[in-house]
Amino acid sequence: MARIPDLPAGERPRERMARLGAGALSDAELLAIFLRTGVVGSSAIEVGQRLLKKYGSLTELGGLSVKELSSEHGLGPAKAAQMIAAFELGGRCAGEKMNRAVMNSAEAIYDAMAPRLAHESREHVLIILLDSKLRATRTIELSKGNTDTALCEPRDVLHHVLIHGSASFVLVHNHPSGDPSPSRQDMVLTKKIREACEPMRVRFVDHLIVGRASDHHASPYYSFAAAGVLV
Repeated sequence: MARIPDLPAGERPRERMARLGAGALSDAELLAIFLRTGVVGSSAIEVGQRLLKKYGSLTELGGLSVKELSSEHGLGPAKAAQMIAAFELGGRCAGEKMNRAVMNSAEAIYDAMAPRLAHESREHVLIILLDSKLRATRTIELSKGNTDTALCEPRDVLHHVLIHGSASFVLVHNHPSGDPSPSRQDMVLTKKIREACEPMRVRFVDHLIVGRASDHHASPYYSFAAAGVLV
């Protein structure tokens, strides 16, 4: 791979971030911006790709110690400490957003959940339990799948809603490909959950699919409520 300065201006990570936002960048591109420089024979993007391939995801990478990270070629103690600090700040920011988030729109749900899900390499399904003012009270991970599928059934969702006494909830999952377009399985599941909620008088506020901003699709998320599926 060519050095980042040798790439066309429109393909450089920093320029793509400025144009499309951070959500449009791959995990490796985000790491490349953080690393700033590569090593002999490898660009910063390639260093990022190597780290992700070795550890599997940003989540796993963020769980390493400074000592473990500093032993990786292209990092060292200073960059390792900075990277751990960046992961910790991101986690705290996501936690603060969730604690005070009012889930009254698809945009609000996406803003709260994208830091956690947008760059995951596997599909995760989560339920967000809400109070009477649609404020998040608890987030529960229902399943973790492979690169394109995670299992979830209506009974799994309603079990948590009922035992916690929640009157409403939001279902969220991510598409590792970055394309938030719903699959047939997503559509079927959403309709089954909606039907199961009706006799129990539980409000199914939204099912949001988290993706990433891209030149190929206008929105980084898909809202079943906005699409009229939950009416």
